[in-house]
This record gives sequence, structure tokens and C-alpha cells, in this order.
Amino acid sequence: MRTNTIRRLFPFLNWPRPTRALMTGEIWAGITVGMMVIPQGVAYAALAGMPLITGMYASLLPLLVAVMWSSSARLSVGPTALSALLIGTSLAGQAAPGSPEWVALAVWLAFLSGLLQFGLGLGKFGWLLNLVSSPVLTGFTQAAAILILLSQLPGLIGVSSLTNSSALLQPNLWEAGFGLAGLAVLILGKRWFPRFPTLMALVVVSALLSAGVGFASHGGKVVGSLPQGLPSFYWPGWLSWEQFTHLALPTLVITLISFLETASSAKIDNQKAGTRWNENQDLIGQGLGKLASGFSGAFATSSSFSRSAITLYAGAKTQWSAVVAFLLVLVVLLWLTPGLYHVPQSILSAVVVVAVLSLIQPKVFLQLWRISRVEGAIALTTFGLTLLTAPRLYWGVLAGLLLSLSHFLMQRLHPRIIEVGLHPDGSLRDRHLWSLPPLAPHLYALRMDAALDFASARSFERNVAEALDAAPGTQHVCLFAQPINRIDATGTEVFGQLCTLLASRNITLHISGMKLPVEKVLRRAKLLPAQGSKQTLIRLYRTDAEAIAALQFHPEDFSI
Repeated sequence: MRTNTIRRLFPFLNWPRPTRALMTGEIWAGITVGMMVIPQGVAYAALAGMPLITGMYASLLPLLVAVMWSSSARLSVGPTALSALLIGTSLAGQAAPGSPEWVALAVWLAFLSGLLQFGLGLGKFGWLLNLVSSPVLTGFTQAAAILILLSQLPGLIGVSSLTNSSALLQPNLWEAGFGLAGLAVLILGKRWFPRFPTLMALVVVSALLSAGVGFASHGGKVVGSLPQGLPSFYWPGWLSWEQFTHLALPTLVITLISFLETASSAKIDNQKAGTRWNENQDLIGQGLGKLASGFSGAFATSSSFSRSAITLYAGAKTQWSAVVAFLLVLVVLLWLTPGLYHVPQSILSAVVVVAVLSLIQPKVFLQLWRISRVEGAIALTTFGLTLLTAPRLYWGVLAGLLLSLSHFLMQRLHPRIIEVGLHPDGSLRDRHLWSLPPLAPHLYALRMDAALDFASARSFERNVAEALDAAPGTQHVCLFAQPINRIDATGTEVFGQLCTLLASRNITLHISGMKLPVEKVLRRAKLLPAQGSKQTLIRLYRTDAEAIAALQFHPEDFSI
């Protein structure tokens, strides 16, 4: 096997050799991210309804495996808020949170999503994820962030439920104190001391305070005992067909949202590094990371935008920072999990709340509305349906996708076709919009800003036919074809029918600026005159200037 093939199959062989100068920055960045991923992992495990220790399992092998097979060097892979929320809501009603059945289903979600991402990457189908438009992602993200926030508020303020009035009147003041104080510390620490590991410091201090005041012995909710040591190999057993049908749609949405999270981080990473993003290789890496998480008995992972940003901010240059973060999580799992016993669960709620607060940006709806009211409406619809269909969040995404694709098809089916005139600045513009005179007498000059394919062909044909009916004295039709970069079988058929229609009325067709791919197709269909032909009913011009000069100054050449 050639060296290039081996390096392509095993991207980690391309990592730079570690040197003292390089590893100084990588160690600092890795420790920073590692101290962040440990409490976040535990908090997101609670959000996913999983045993808390699985949050650390999901932060161990997946972190290493994903970065070994990804193209983006500085992605932080592990538990994320959106993926955890999707897992928790997708499994609601199918098992009790934290039960063996719940864990098995969550692992299967990791397996199915991982296999799908791995297959998409292997088949180089990363482009399919471009079908998700920004409005759909915006609407879903905003709704998901609000749902996450609402799910964490009871734990943060020390109540059992937000809907129970008696519970609201009897909060656990210790839990509320820890939660709200932790929230304030995290927010202020992020603003005033961005380089200081505020999150890990908060976890340590809160654990010491909790142990000192006997918080757990007085009924306070704490993390409790966590298994010490490495995760064992886990196999969840086979799925029934009914279980598979329940997991199919959530798998698609988790795969989609997970990779969009990865894309947002990877694009910034590659821009900073001056490299081209290889989305297919990152799909493979993310897929393998999910599989590693499943075999560890944990849940589906993703690339965290916030942790990846901190990796960049801390000065990481290569994948070695992820290895350092992996080693830190490994050390905690092997020897330090008892130290997490007294951490109040309200601190975990504060961790999740701070993570999602940055996602809530209501101004994006206004920005989208200003850009396009249709796309703004798609974002708002996705947002509303995601909230209304909770916990089945995937219906909001699917509805948004359907609306977005319908809008796309509507635009393709109704392309922009204008009658052009010569503007005083020398450009060709919409004649009616700018009140311009015709290019020449008895001439209909048009431009279609779209490919001539099955979607646009009938609109093109109808436009020309209606223009000819409105002006029976038309002797020339000029198509400014520069924007037409593609033609398919339907477009070719319609072009042939148009040529027949014009010939039957003795009208000359002038075509300006036809692109070579389009010309080749039409020549293979024998719809264009051969080079040097005496045929006068179809005339070709390489440039618009050439066509305008011929039409305006030599009308006698086209007399019928």
C-alpha cells in the first residue's frame, strides 16, 4: 500500500512531530479544555437522562478517536447541549431516564448516528448537509436553547417543578444559593477573567463548601458516587423493529445537528489555519467518535463550538491539545472521581445554563426578516414548531426543511426573466424597471438568470410566447444567455420547441454569450447551426457588445 494511501486512511500519521516549543502551547490549551469538558460532560449527561459518569466516558475515547480521524485539527469533541437535549427528548416515553433500557436506546442512537455519519463521509456525501438552510438551523437552535434553559431552571433555583405552585413557594434555599451563585460566578468569570479556568475552580470550591456545610446530609442533591476507572466495553443488545422505527427520525436529526455544530467550528478552525475544510473526513471522524462513545456505554457526541473556540483562544495549533485533554479526563476517571461526590447538582444546572445563554439571540430573527421575509418566516415557523412539538423536536426541523426546500423549488420554478434595455452606463438592465427604450425596433430582448432545466424551462417558454403574443410585429428575439450555465434534457427540448415556434413565424433568434457547456449540449442535439452555416434564423454572438452592435446598427442584415 502506498504511503499516500496509508496517510489518507490514517490522518493522524500526518500530525506534526511534538517538540518542546510546540507542546508548551498545546499542553496549556489541552488542560484548559479538559477542565471545561469534565464538568460539562457530567452536566450534559444529566440533560440526556443518562447516568452522570457516562458524560465523562463520552469525553474520553470519542475525544481521541474523533480527532485522530478528522481533518480539522482543533475541534473539541464530546458531549454538547444540543445533542444531549435531542437524546433526552427523543427517548422520552420509551424508558425511564437513567434505566438500563434508556442507556441501551441512547447507545443505539450513538451507533446509528455514527454509522450514518461514517457512511456519508466515506461516500463523500458531505454536500447533502448543505440542504439545511441558515433559517432552519437558526429557528431550531433558538428553540432548543430555550427548552434547555427551561429544563435546567428547576434545578438551578431549587424547585422540583416550574408548573407546581406549591413547589415554587418552597424552594430549597441551599440548592438555589449554590445554583444562582454558581451562575453569577461563571458569567462574571467569563467576562472578567476569560483565561482563568473559572468552571473547574467553581466545581472544586462548590464541592468543598458542600462537604463543609453537610449539604448532602441535609437532603441536598449532589453528584454522588461515580464509578472509578475506565469504561468497560458495552453492547446494548439488538434493537427490535419497533424500537428502530422510533429511533429513525431522531437519528437523522441528531446526525444533522451534530454535523452542523461541527461545521460551524471546523470552518473557523480551517480559516484560522489557512486550510481547506474537508467535510467528508470530518464526517468520518465524528462518526467514529460516536461509535467509540457507544461502545463505552455513553451517548452521541458532537463538536462543541464553545470548547473549540476556547481551544483556539488558548493558543492550540495542532491535534496534540486534544490528546492532552484526553489524558486529563483519563486521570480524573482513574483517580479523582470521588472528588466530584459533593458537587451540588444545581452547579451542573448553572453550567448548562451558561453554555446555552450564548445561543439565545432573538435579534437573528429580525436580521433574517430584513434580508428575506420568506426566510424569516421559515425560521419563525421552525422555532414555533420545535417548541410546540417538544419533546419530539425533530418535527420542527423536518417542517423547516420542508418549507426551505419548497421555497427553493418555488424560486427554481419561477426564475427571474426580464426584458433588457441598454442603460446609460452601458449595462443591460430590466427595461421596464428602469424605463429604458427597446434595444432595437421589432426586437424582444430577454435574459433569464437561471439554468435552463426542467424547473425553469416552462417559465422560459411561456415568457417568450406571451411576449410574442403581446407584440405580433416582433421580427427578432435576442437571448442574452450569459447567466445560463447549465441545460438539461427538458431545457433542450423546450429550446427546440422555441426554435420551431420562431421559425414558423419567420422570427430570427439571436443568442449572445452562450456558455460552452450549454452550446455543446445544443450542438449534440443539432439545434444550433453548424460553423459557417448560411442559416439566418439563428445567430450566435460571443459577447453582449457584439450582439448589441449588430442589432442596433445593422438592422438591414436581418431583414426578413
